[in-house]
Amino acid sequence: MGQGGEGGLDPAEVVRLRLVISRLHRQLVQASDRQEFTFAQQSALARIEQHGPIRLGELAALERVAAPSMTRTVAPLVESRLVSRVPDPNDGRSVLVELSPEGTELLARIRRQRSEVLARRTAELTDGSGGR
Repeated sequence: MGQGGEGGLDPAEVVRLRLVISRLHRQLVQASDRQEFTFAQQSALARIEQHGPIRLGELAALERVAAPSMTRTVAPLVESRLVSRVPDPNDGRSVLVELSPEGTELLARIRRQRSEVLARRTAELTDGSGGR
């Protein structure tokens, strides 16, 4: 790729790169199982896997959203049995959310599907000179 001023990319190449990334992102999202779940819900699942069991307020802080918004995000995940509510062992008045086995399986399947798409797409890349 050519260089623009101060060592950056040429503006036209930045535009092309942005378009490629946008298309790739769309393809990765479309490749995901259970597309009825929003990006926010899938992100919450991944955070719960990483940090759970976790309080909804802590999850909201990690996701940088308000607690009521996180409650609305997680509710369909609980209804779909991807996430479970469990008592907080340190505070009987509070609950934690944790990933269920179904949620773990879903995340693994989504990651596998997205990795397959990414592997196919990167196999199509060239060095820009027409060769591989």
